[in-house]
Amino acid sequence: MSSLTYDLTLAGLSVGSAAALTGIGLVVTYRSTGVLNFAHGAIAMVCAYVLRQFVVEWGWPLWAGATVTLLVLAPGIGMLLERFVFRPLAVLGSDPAQTLVASIGVFVLLVGGAALLWGQGARDDAPELVSADPWGQLAVALVLAAAVGAVIRWTRFGRELRAVVDDRQLAVLGGVDADRVAAAGWAFGSFTAGLTGVLLAPYVRLDPYGLPLLVMEVVAVAVIARMRSLPVAVVTALAIGVAQSQLTRLHPSGWGAPLLQAVGTNLFVVALLIAALAMPNVGTRDALPRTATARVPTPPGAWIVAIVLFLLPLGFAGSDLHTSVQVPALGVVLLSLVVVTGRGGQISLGQAAYAGLGALFTALLAAGRFPGLPRLPELAALALAVVLVAPLGLLTGWPAISRRGLALALATFAVGVGVSRFVFAQPYAIAGLSLGRPAGFEGDRAYYVLELALLAAALLATWLLRRGRTGRALAAMRDHESGASAAGVQVPSLKLLAFVSGAALAALGGGMLGMGLRAFDPAAYDPVRGLLWFAAVVVLGADSTLGALAAAALLVGLDAGARGGVAAALIGVLAVLVGRFPGGPYEALRSATAHLRPGRGARLTEQGTRVRHLLHPAGPEAPPSPTLTGLTASTAHRTPRAPEAAAQPPQEPPAPDDKTHTPAPALTTHDLQARYDGFTALQDITLTVPPAHITAVVGPNGAGKSTLFHCLAGTHRPAQGQVRLGTRDITHLPAHARTRLGIARTFQQLAVFPSLTVAENVRVGAEQGRLQDPSAVERSLRLLGLDGPVRSLPAAGLPTGTLRRVELARALAGAPRVLLLDEPAAGLDTAEVTALARILKALAADGMALLVVEHDLDLVADLADTVHVMTAGRIVASGPPDRVLDVLDTAGTREAPA
Repeated sequence: MSSLTYDLTLAGLSVGSAAALTGIGLVVTYRSTGVLNFAHGAIAMVCAYVLRQFVVEWGWPLWAGATVTLLVLAPGIGMLLERFVFRPLAVLGSDPAQTLVASIGVFVLLVGGAALLWGQGARDDAPELVSADPWGQLAVALVLAAAVGAVIRWTRFGRELRAVVDDRQLAVLGGVDADRVAAAGWAFGSFTAGLTGVLLAPYVRLDPYGLPLLVMEVVAVAVIARMRSLPVAVVTALAIGVAQSQLTRLHPSGWGAPLLQAVGTNLFVVALLIAALAMPNVGTRDALPRTATARVPTPPGAWIVAIVLFLLPLGFAGSDLHTSVQVPALGVVLLSLVVVTGRGGQISLGQAAYAGLGALFTALLAAGRFPGLPRLPELAALALAVVLVAPLGLLTGWPAISRRGLALALATFAVGVGVSRFVFAQPYAIAGLSLGRPAGFEGDRAYYVLELALLAAALLATWLLRRGRTGRALAAMRDHESGASAAGVQVPSLKLLAFVSGAALAALGGGMLGMGLRAFDPAAYDPVRGLLWFAAVVVLGADSTLGALAAAALLVGLDAGARGGVAAALIGVLAVLVGRFPGGPYEALRSATAHLRPGRGARLTEQGTRVRHLLHPAGPEAPPSPTLTGLTASTAHRTPRAPEAAAQPPQEPPAPDDKTHTPAPALTTHDLQARYDGFTALQDITLTVPPAHITAVVGPNGAGKSTLFHCLAGTHRPAQGQVRLGTRDITHLPAHARTRLGIARTFQQLAVFPSLTVAENVRVGAEQGRLQDPSAVERSLRLLGLDGPVRSLPAAGLPTGTLRRVELARALAGAPRVLLLDEPAAGLDTAEVTALARILKALAADGMALLVVEHDLDLVADLADTVHVMTAGRIVASGPPDRVLDVLDTAGTREAPA
């Protein structure tokens, strides 16, 4: 027994050493660039293939092939990726969503390129660089970890690396060459990937899909190390490797034996699931609102072309028709990503798992093998499979509530890998399973007609989810999650809806795909396919149903008409270039056409313009542009009023608090305390924001103003104390719940929804706010001077002053009783600030309670009824603005206007 234990320990150390190398590479790359290299496994696979090509195919000596592969090719791949893929993204703004897609694109490109060059078959003749004795591999991993740790700790480069990790921009200002640091990080990370690949290749089946996925499964060790600690990554890898090897000696019995055996042989996958679901803060710095732009309209006639192209296969025969059967089914699967990612803005790398579950459940139900249910006809089985799989969308939807960016990507990827390993790859689930087609639709042509009908139903469901109140709420969540929550959108429930709907659509498409192939093929739903599908939808227009259909036709058609891997390579190229055209290829084509099109018509020079004005004097002065207040807006639509009337309340004030005109309640805090990581940001804050009153909070940076604002708005939970609205304790209510009670807010950094029009932005506030008033949208647009042509323009690209009006109009459309304004004058000119003060006074005169956090003390002096001064998390002075601000002047602590 002891001999067996020793042998298993040695085997586990061998696997753990390879995993440790992967962890070291991922951690170093992430620490130097902030990018989780999803292509790590693909680089490992390419290097293993290249070494085999050198040694086996071309007859090179092993040492020469290994030297070129590990010291030239692998670091070269990393440096090329940094220079031509990720550095441009960093220059363009380093949008985490685009960076993630680019990383996945590199993965897909390398996998597709390998399939093109070396075929999709598995190879078992990879050369052995290090003997099977695990001590050599373990020594390599430990020496690398020690060397990297020493470099980071004791060298100048290590200090520069730590500086770049802490604050890249500040490091650059301090003279650090951040590009050099990033290039070195990528080169070393790719070197470890190549080393992992050549070490693993002799002991696993070398193929373009299996080895990259195997390497990516061990990303768990880097996640457990929180993408920072090399010792933790190495120890974790070795421990999991040894534990997985030791578990192979167990032979459980009973009905759960197959599952327990699967867990024992896939312990890295279990670790990935646990780490991804238990560590929501991994990659927090990447969890930023994704960049959103105005949606590119579908070209005229595009849908007609699409319909014609999808009807063309009805005239095909033989293998062409049989291949075409896959296109509508895959189109339905990709529509699920349009709902989840395109409209909801949620990263989902596990849709292949739901598609596979749809196919598996359909097959089990049709065969009468689903526990507790009788055998069903194929169509009924498909419908029931969709119903059964839809709730499983909570597997990814529930983690999404508290995750964004990298953390969400890891969680969805882990779920996809887990389902693949523990369900699709296990004989107890799929042994002897076949899948037929519905009665009357056995032939390819008849089945294709059925698929078109189901595709039409899926398109209708997608259209409904992308239109109306739900569609606007989803788009708001996608564009700016915090802003959507502040507008009253129930973000957690909406995320669950997106993932459940996406799971249902994926299950429908997966079942259709299985019936089209007449079998359940686990390889059709492996996690690598999920990455390919995600990249394809994103690069062809994530929020475009037409883009999803084009992606389906492209993926099936290219691989059917050429050598396997062409589609993956093409999608990979497009994904790698995603930073160049985030709106998709059509937007890039439209922009290029606009730049190439010669200008139409002659333009006057400056001298010519002056001559024209002399010959044709201008008429009466045009009406002024709409200002921030409806009181002075658009004289073209209203009768001019006397100057003294400008300070009066609007002709159409915001909706009263209720039908009985009950006064608005006061917003109060009692002994409020707030902490961040042990630091006390607020200390014993007691504050009242009364109705019909403007309350201002001022103080130096770091005084705690923003923390107080977040506690009032519901975006930060205080450690002690209470927040009350009238007599109701709202301390623990989330932001959207407070909005629906009548607490609205604006943001210092604009929180508008760029892909929606001005009117749609305001409509979100009206639909999700305290009162459902059909006239609230028009009233708010008129009040803020947005009822002209600007109402139909997308918010993306509008001037800051206009966007401030949009944000305030959205807040007012929900009929709030309390309005919280965080730096409302930021980015406004003098005229706009004056107009802002005018309308805020009118709102207070109408009975609303207003709290303003502002640096512009001249605005505060003109606006506020009561001013509270904060310093070091405490209120140190309160009273009328003239008295409090005079005290600040006397003490010499008054801030200059921001």
